[in-house]
This record gives sequence, structure tokens and C-alpha cells, in this order.
Amino acid sequence: MIADFAKKLTMKRIYWIIIIGVLVIGLVTTIQIMKGNKPTEVYIEKSEVRDIVEVVSATGKVQPETELKISSDVSGEITEMMVKEGDQVKKGDLLCRIKPDIYESAFDRVNATVNSSKANLKTTMAQLAQAQANLVNAEATFNRNKKLFDQNAISQQDFDISKANYESMKANVAGLTESIKAADFNVKSMEASLKEANSNLDKTFIYAPVDGTVSKLNVEKGERVVGVQGLQGTEILRLANLNEMEASVEVNENDIIRIHKNDTTIIEVDAYLGKKFKGIVTEVANSANTTGISIDQVTNFVVKIRILRESYADLITENNPAPFRPGMSASVEIQTMHASNIITIPIPAVTTRSSDTTKTKEVNNQEEPSIVVVDEKEKKINEKKEETKECVFVNVYGVANMVFVKTGVQDNDYIEIISGINVGDEVISGPYGAVSKILKNGTKLKVVTKEELFSEKK
Repeated sequence: MIADFAKKLTMKRIYWIIIIGVLVIGLVTTIQIMKGNKPTEVYIEKSEVRDIVEVVSATGKVQPETELKISSDVSGEITEMMVKEGDQVKKGDLLCRIKPDIYESAFDRVNATVNSSKANLKTTMAQLAQAQANLVNAEATFNRNKKLFDQNAISQQDFDISKANYESMKANVAGLTESIKAADFNVKSMEASLKEANSNLDKTFIYAPVDGTVSKLNVEKGERVVGVQGLQGTEILRLANLNEMEASVEVNENDIIRIHKNDTTIIEVDAYLGKKFKGIVTEVANSANTTGISIDQVTNFVVKIRILRESYADLITENNPAPFRPGMSASVEIQTMHASNIITIPIPAVTTRSSDTTKTKEVNNQEEPSIVVVDEKEKKINEKKEETKECVFVNVYGVANMVFVKTGVQDNDYIEIISGINVGDEVISGPYGAVSKILKNGTKLKVVTKEELFSEKK
């Protein structure tokens, strides 16, 4: 009897387990069906007429438009340093001095050689004057003896002696004339050497070539510098005009074709948070700067932007006449194109879909993919059909309607719609996952605000 009771109890338990299992399966199925029919939550924005300014963003450094590198033309020890970094100087101010000892000695040595050459020239000129006087006397004697010889008044020997003496005097005068020319060339050569020695001596004094500010000081008093004639020597300091500053930024190769000289810009400098300065493009590089190797290479072009002084006039004070320092980080927005009174929508509302909207793709859950033979002609046709185009989804009475569009200029928030959308259309702007992947023609929608959508996610 106990065994029969236990058997009945076991059967009853199995019966309830089956009933509960059926109920659970039914509940899960119902939930899935409800989920399948649940509308997609989205937020919308209406297309509006706006003005758009297309911009290219870039980052770089602030630098002076004009910055001179002051280097030494002569070698030696810095004996005097008259400036410090940040000092303002005027054209002609003494910046530093190099020890002049060896250049003074060289000047004195060459000067002595010049004086010696001039003395030799004078001596030779005096000898020439004496030789010319002797030549005149010899010539007169020769002419007199020639007449006498023709009259047989003197011997052949006396005539030959006077003739030889005359020819010797002529040769002596000619030789001394050439010696004077050589001595004169030597004097001029020594004078050139003297001028060079004097120039080298003068170069031990380094003066400011222009007005400016010492933006960088590379050497100190007591250090040695190297100067090479005709080549750049040791850089002593940099002299910059901090009243005319520019931002040097790098722009990607995809954007550089949109940038032109005289484009206006908005500049933000990290040192002055919250402030925006105006600028204008002054230079666009033709040659690229390439970084990285092989496929990871990044190609950028340098663009220089003058910071308009009137845009930071409020920062200029007596204690701070130059608010910007070389090397400050800057972010710029280069305004490349302006469009007025155009239809615009938020940029996130634009996505891409296949142009063949009637074609659907099914995914088989087979372990092995089936092999489908497709000829090349059909393959090209299918690729053409699957070409992606830009589109947006419009809310039409709670249902998504996909519309292919043609876009134009854009700024950071909005994009121009050339065709496909009218003013006032309710375009679906988010969430991104829904716009980019989930939404299709006919998708049921539940319109909520952006705040509601994000608050639910939180």
C-alpha cells in the first residue's frame, strides 16, 4: 500500500513538472513574439534651412612669422653676453662678444705686411725714376756717338759701348716697371687680406640685425662657439618678432585640396582656454611631410596661419606685450566653404544602404556553407546592384521610410541635403546603432526625446 502511494505521488510530480514546462515555454514564446513586434525607439529632428560653414580641423604650434637664427662667423670664447632669453632688443644693439685676441693679432700681422708692401712699392718706384733718368742720359750719349761714328770720328768699340749701355738702361726701366706692377698687386692683395682680418675682428662683436625678442638662447658666457667661413656656425640665439605670430599646423592629404590661401580660420590656444582668435591662411605647402613606414604612413601638409593681432588686443598689456610664446599648442578650424539658405539635417542622420532595396539576404544556419556557381557576368551585375548610397530614414506616421539623398557641404553638426529631403521632414537622427544597422523600410518606430533615450540606457 505504501508502494502504491509512493508511485501515485511520483506520477503526480511528473505531471506538474510537464505542466510547468509547457507554461514556461509558452511564456518565453510570447515574450519573444512581443519583442519582435516591439517598435524601435528613435529620436527625430526636422530638416531646416541653415547657413553652413565647412571647416577643416587641424592642430599645431604657435611660432613667430619671422624668427632669425643668429650664429657666429668666427670661432672663439664668448667673453660677454649682453642679453637674456625674453629680452627685447633694437636693431644695432650689441648681443654678445667673442674673444678677439687671435683676430687682433691677425689684423696687426696683415697690417704690418701691407705697410711693408707699400714701402717696397715706393722703393721700386724710386728706382724706376732713377733708371728713367739714366735711360735719358744713355739715350743722349748713344745718339751723339752714333752721329760721330757715322762721321768716322769715334771707333767702333766706343760706339758699341754706348749702344750697349743704352739698351741696358731700357731693359732696366722695363724691368722696374713690371716690378712696380707686381708690387702694386701685392699691396692690393695685402689690403684685401687686411680688410678680411678687420672684418673677422668686427665679427667678434655680434649685433642685432633687426628689432625683436630673444626667443631662444643657446650659449652662455664662457662657452666656445665655432664659425666656418661661408657655412652656418654655432647658433647662439634666436631673434623673433613676437608681434606677428602664426600657427603652423599639419593638414591631412584628404583635406589639403580644400584649403586655399586667405581662407579665414578660428584659432584656439591651449594657454588661453575658452578664447577664440581669428586668423588667415598665408601659406599652403606643396610638399608633404610623411611619417611612418609602408602602409602605416601618414601624409600631411604644413599650413601656416597668421593670428590677427586685433583678435587678441585685449591680452596685450605693458607687462605682457607678447601674449603668445613660440611652441604653444594650437587648434584651428579652417573655414573652407560657405553655403547659405540650404536644407540641412544632423550628420548622424545620414547613413548608407544598398541601392537594391528590394533584395534581401538570408543567413543559413548550416554548418557547411553551400557552394553556389555564379558566372562572371552575373557577379558584376550583382556587385552593381549592391552599390551603396547615402540615405536617411524619415518618420512617416510612426514607420521608417528610407530615402536616398545627395549631400553637400557640412560643418561639425549639420550636412547639406541637395536632393531627397524637403524642409520640415522628420528625419531619424539616432541612436547611431539604429540608423546605421537596424532601421529598414517599414520598421515601426517609437519616437522619444534624446534625453529619454539616454536616461533609459543609464
